[in-house]
Amino acid sequence: MPQKERRIPRKPHVPKAAKTTRQTCVIYDDAAAGKVQISEDVIATIAALAATEVEGVAAIGGNITYDKAARAGARAIAKGVKVDIRDKAVTVKVIILVTFGCNIPETTVKVQQRVKSTLETMTGLQVTDVHVSVADVTVVSK
Repeated sequence: MPQKERRIPRKPHVPKAAKTTRQTCVIYDDAAAGKVQISEDVIATIAALAATEVEGVAAIGGNITYDKAARAGARAIAKGVKVDIRDKAVTVKVIILVTFGCNIPETTVKVQQRVKSTLETMTGLQVTDVHVSVADVTVVSK
């Protein structure tokens, strides 16, 4: 008795996701030496680390603390930060978790000031806006 021919079903074609382009900004350009670019990921990491240095900030975005970022890598902390670069002007959005008992308006103003000054000092870019959103209040164990 002849055997039936087995057909292997073909997998449906799934188009690959388009590659996301990361914004970069030239922070130094010299015809003789070349140019230096910085990516939005680096700016986000700097902003997140600066924000976590403010007293009253328990974590950034997805509950990433400074200590966790030190273990997992600095890029993990940048998930709670969005950066928009336009003509060497930077806008930053930071999501923070604050500690219970802190003065929220005072803490958020300090975050804005720290992020702005740190980014401008480290990159030479102009920071036009730093938007801070408080996502939660946490209790820090002593």
